[in-house]
Amino acid sequence: MHQLKIFIELTRLNKPIGFMLLFWPCSWGLAYAYSKEINNDSFVYYLILFFLGSVLMRSAGCIFNDIIDKDFDKQVERTKKRPIACGKISVIKSFAYVLILCLLSLLILLEFNFLTICLGLSSMFLAFSYPFMKRINYWPQLFLGITFNWGLIMAWTSILNDISLEVVILYISAIFWTLGYDTIYGTQDISDDEIIGLKSTAIKFKNNIKQFVTISYLITISILIFIFYDDFYFNFSTFFIFLFIASLIYQVFYFKVQNPLTCLKAFKLNNYSGLFLFLGIYL
Repeated sequence: MHQLKIFIELTRLNKPIGFMLLFWPCSWGLAYAYSKEINNDSFVYYLILFFLGSVLMRSAGCIFNDIIDKDFDKQVERTKKRPIACGKISVIKSFAYVLILCLLSLLILLEFNFLTICLGLSSMFLAFSYPFMKRINYWPQLFLGITFNWGLIMAWTSILNDISLEVVILYISAIFWTLGYDTIYGTQDISDDEIIGLKSTAIKFKNNIKQFVTISYLITISILIFIFYDDFYFNFSTFFIFLFIASLIYQVFYFKVQNPLTCLKAFKLNNYSGLFLFLGIYL
């Protein structure tokens, strides 16, 4: 039981917001492709596969991130009690977990068509490059957006077996969504990150964080309106898309830069935001 508890801490399975934020863009891509495809018998099956894949890859990513950041994590209040940082588990054993989780993810990936498999394999480079971004530039949140939303395109190709401009546009919208919410999240660590030399958009725009998040979310909203404008009627789909928009606007007004708790709560609201947009696209 003790080892299981450590594994759950290591993978953040006790904090589902992480893998849900990876899953929601996948669900958007599936729902968007579903709206274009008459034969959609595989929709629910693929939705389950992408959910499982999100849990596995997010778990692997968390462990790899902790391996790379173990010396930094010891110096940050929010992360100093993570299992690797505080010595509860060795780096070698942690890396073994990463390999096992990646192999399980590969088994799921092999259920899809060739194009989706290629996209999935290419995402490995993105996933395992992310921990290094915060060391070399102030835009790790942008790189996270590119990485975290890759599943949106994979989900689309799993059904339609091609990449079109419309899904790329939706992908760009999702990137700015991640750029906004992860900047809010990163605001909690500004003081510690500056001391140890890590970089983030929260630090780069620390005097104008609200404005930066507002612009990121406005780009997301503008693109969504552009994509779905012709489908706006008095129906459930429009209702949920506007709930998604309202949730982003609420976050901007709610979080306070000097109050880390409000930043965390605003960040967690994005789980509902992701659900709202999924329902808006699917219904």
